[in-house]
Amino acid sequence: MTDNGEAVALLKAAHSVLVIDWPSRDVPESLARAGYEVIVRGGPGPADYSSYAIEDGEVVTRRAGKAPEHVDLVYAFRPVAELPGIVDQARALGARAIWRQSGFASDGAKNPVGVWASPEESRQARAIAEAAGLAYIEAPYILDAVSGPQSFP
Repeated sequence: MTDNGEAVALLKAAHSVLVIDWPSRDVPESLARAGYEVIVRGGPGPADYSSYAIEDGEVVTRRAGKAPEHVDLVYAFRPVAELPGIVDQARALGARAIWRQSGFASDGAKNPVGVWASPEESRQARAIAEAAGLAYIEAPYILDAVSGPQSFP
C-alpha cells in the first residue's frame, strides 16, 4: 500500500491534475488554490472538460472543450468498476499516478471525505493501476494532503 509519505511525494511532484468526479467543489477548487493546473472531466463526451484556475484571488472555471494533452496525476471519485477506463485515459495523458477516493468511511457509510475501501477492492484497484505502470493512491483524502504542512506544488 502506498503510504502517506509516498502519496505526499507524488502530489508534490505533480503540476497538473485531471479530476474525474468529486465529492464537492472543494476538490478542484482547493487544488487550483494550491497552485495546480486543474482540468475537470465533467461528462462522458470528448468535449466535456473544464479548467479551474485562480484569477484575482477567485476560482474561475472555463470550458476547455477538449481533454488535456498531458496531466501528472488523475484524481477519481468513481467506483472500481470504472477504473480500467480511467487508467487507460491516465496512461494516454502521461500521468504517473491515480488517486482514487472511495467516498466511504470504515463502517461502510457514505462519507464525502471517506477513503476506506475493503481489502479486496483496494487490491483490485491497485492491481489495475499498477498493471498499467501507474502508482495508486487511495489515502489520505487528497485535500488533507494538499492542506498539510507541505508546500505544493
